[in-house]
Amino acid sequence: MSNSPPPVKNPYDPTNALDDIPGLHWALHEQRLYFATGFGLIQCVKGLMSFEDKDLLAAINHTKRGIAIASAHRKRPGSFAGRLAGYIVPSLSTSGTEWIAGMTPVERHAELVYAESLYQKSLLGIVYSGDWLAFIREVLNMRTTISIYRQLGKWIETVDAAYDPHFRSGVYLGLGMSHLVLSMMPGKLLALVELFGYKGDRKFGLELLERAGGWSANGKVVEREAEGVRRAICDMSLLIFHLVLSAFTFEGVDVRKAAKILEWNLKRYPNGVFFLFGAGRLALVRSQPSKALTYYVRAAQAQTQYRNLHHISWWESAVACLGLWRVAESRSWWGKLGGEATWSKATYTYGEAACLATLGEHAEAKKLMERVQGLRQKIAGKSIPVEKFVARKARKYLAQSDRLLLPALELAYVFHAIAHAPREVIARQMIPAVGDALRELGLELSSGSEDLVSSGSGRSQGGAKAGEAKKGKDKKVESRSGYWDDVCLARFLEGVCWRFVAYPDPDADLEPDENIPFSPENARTCSERAFRAVFEHGPDIELDHYIVYYAHFEYGRLLARTGNKDGARMQFDLVLSGKPLEVNAAGRKGKYSLENALHVRTNAALEALDQNRLL
Repeated sequence: MSNSPPPVKNPYDPTNALDDIPGLHWALHEQRLYFATGFGLIQCVKGLMSFEDKDLLAAINHTKRGIAIASAHRKRPGSFAGRLAGYIVPSLSTSGTEWIAGMTPVERHAELVYAESLYQKSLLGIVYSGDWLAFIREVLNMRTTISIYRQLGKWIETVDAAYDPHFRSGVYLGLGMSHLVLSMMPGKLLALVELFGYKGDRKFGLELLERAGGWSANGKVVEREAEGVRRAICDMSLLIFHLVLSAFTFEGVDVRKAAKILEWNLKRYPNGVFFLFGAGRLALVRSQPSKALTYYVRAAQAQTQYRNLHHISWWESAVACLGLWRVAESRSWWGKLGGEATWSKATYTYGEAACLATLGEHAEAKKLMERVQGLRQKIAGKSIPVEKFVARKARKYLAQSDRLLLPALELAYVFHAIAHAPREVIARQMIPAVGDALRELGLELSSGSEDLVSSGSGRSQGGAKAGEAKKGKDKKVESRSGYWDDVCLARFLEGVCWRFVAYPDPDADLEPDENIPFSPENARTCSERAFRAVFEHGPDIELDHYIVYYAHFEYGRLLARTGNKDGARMQFDLVLSGKPLEVNAAGRKGKYSLENALHVRTNAALEALDQNRLL
């Protein structure tokens, strides 16, 4: 085979697209270090986006090939006697900065590529593994990867700042991500990792990722001529953290920095699908779902090669439509996902069914609800928490003769759509929807809420105290199975909605002309009364026990925004205490829905409380 690639015709002409095949064949079969890792990365992303076995296996095989090629380029370890001598004389060690310093530039890059390929294989293996033995094996491979990155990181601090920006960006990416991932691990898993001597420093991890692009507070943005080949991936990692993972953590999140990174990259890549997606996420985080939808449309139109990238935009569009309370449009996006995407068909199917049920189209909703349980899948042998949740809700719908209370609004809460909804939408559409549901239960909005909604939407319904029935309540309704579950869910959603009317998300970019006809104080009072109603009737819940725990969490956030840090801390501590907060005489068996996610968010809220960050 030729040592140089076949020529490529420029500019590109679609009518001559097949002329590129020889170049592709050369790239695939030539034992080239960076071609192997680059192609492996593409396959890794494809596998993780589709979650299909064939894509995961193909990606694993490509990363194995990348490992093999990197191994062929790596510096050979010395003899056993030489390795033994390294323990006595540091300069003879086969690990550490002395070992890295003795490598040629190619060998250092090979070490970096080896770590990257091993990391990709481990990540894919964890997703694909069906048993604990395979899972543990891949976790141990992760340990090897982290060790290599830390050695490379220590060495790079000893050399000139101008040294090989491509190598530097790779070290920043690997070492930064390892610190970031470790810093976000749940407590129990983190305790196990720390037994191996590894701790995650989130601040340092973010700083490393920022170095590749020069995004630190006092830094100068790295221009194209001086950047490393992995700079764009570092930027993407930062955007994912600040705009996506920020739903589960507060420490280190900086939406303004994300906006700065996005602005620079969108100027450079105006049709870059990932950065268009990021712009949509930024708009959503700023409580501008309408603006987000325009970016998601552009992201889907930007490329046609990878349909899975379209699916990400469709998911975000479905959630954004819930934030605008455009239930019919959200239903359409869930339906498109269910017909084509593969990551979580159970969730897509339930999303469409929940919207149909909300719209009163129960015949179609029932058909979809019947399919949800059979569409569930597992990752690393474990069920996906959100799939367990939607399966429970689907079973409840069928068991209650095709009835669920506010299923689309409940889903909007789970996917953070209420948190990022415009306040006018919450006040004029979501809260009245809750009021309608409460009236079906023979109740009214919490005391004062009905008057506020009437003044803002033209509705005129009398108020009643939290949990108090209006006169003439149908006793048959109260006696039906699941009645108090419905009451607590309605009160919970009422409390959440009023909470975000009173105190919008800290990153929200409020519309200057928005018309909210009630004060934050009134909205806060209504929210608090609604949450207290959940606590009052929690012991009567039959199935949806998660509501009480999430109500304590959201009530804690409300108290934090009012300045009552001690009260907020007490609510968060209750959530994490492990004590049953809602049980009646029969008690609750097993875990409640979405428990792990709530613990992650509650721990993050406690950290934010200590740092005086807004919640």
